[in-house]
Amino acid sequence: MSEMLRSYARRIAETRPPDGALAIFWIGQAGFVLRAARTALVVDAFLSDRSDRLAPAPVAAEELGFADAFLATHEHRDHLDLPTWPRFAAAAPRARFVVPAPVAAGAGEAVPRECVVAARPGAEIVLGEARVTPVPARHGVHVADAYSFGLVPGEHRYLGYVVELGGVRVYHAGDTIRYDGMAERLRALAVDVALLPINGRSPEREAQDLVGNLDAREAADLAADVGVATIVPMHYELFARNSGRAADLVEYAAATHPQLTVVVLGRYDGFVYAPAR
Repeated sequence: MSEMLRSYARRIAETRPPDGALAIFWIGQAGFVLRAARTALVVDAFLSDRSDRLAPAPVAAEELGFADAFLATHEHRDHLDLPTWPRFAAAAPRARFVVPAPVAAGAGEAVPRECVVAARPGAEIVLGEARVTPVPARHGVHVADAYSFGLVPGEHRYLGYVVELGGVRVYHAGDTIRYDGMAERLRALAVDVALLPINGRSPEREAQDLVGNLDAREAADLAADVGVATIVPMHYELFARNSGRAADLVEYAAATHPQLTVVVLGRYDGFVYAPAR
């Protein structure tokens, strides 16, 4: 690991934001570390060393031992990186592992079953000082079953999470497109910051069985309709065949939704957010 990545890992581990603020660190693709003064969550961490990655993982699993919980939004490998989960469990033996209910059994084969939490839309989960509200996402394991809620049976296979931590409410969308009632559901949860995919979807990618997401314009429109203050693009920079352009989001938001603050994080970077209330 390069000195730059070692420095970033130390920065994540050592950051302690004040009460009423939240540190948000990007660890590539849809992966984030959310750190408040006394609680830390890791969402959709994809750290496996695959040949098609355009950049190495910025942290090792062993460097996330401070985490109180690891969350995955769905079972795609770049969100639920099961080969690294035993390493997470070894580094953070008290941590809990949150996954959509239909994939809980599989997660329990990688980490102690008693540490696995089966997430369902609307059923709040308390993790230290964090309160997590799962919300539905529309996605698909394969193009043949896209774009659905993945009801298996009566359970949601794809989720996003609204995390209330450090006085901040963050929506991590996972992989999703927009659906009826989505903005209203999120508006009711008073989201401050939205972490949204912007890689979009196309016939060419779907021909490769790549299920798509919101594109940059759709992400900005959703954020504006939800009433968030800040949007952070994700899921656009790690794989050449499934990428997007953050510049498109910046340009479109500036032209159509000037009230939005767009935070484009570098590879790899983070920021501390404190809501103006």
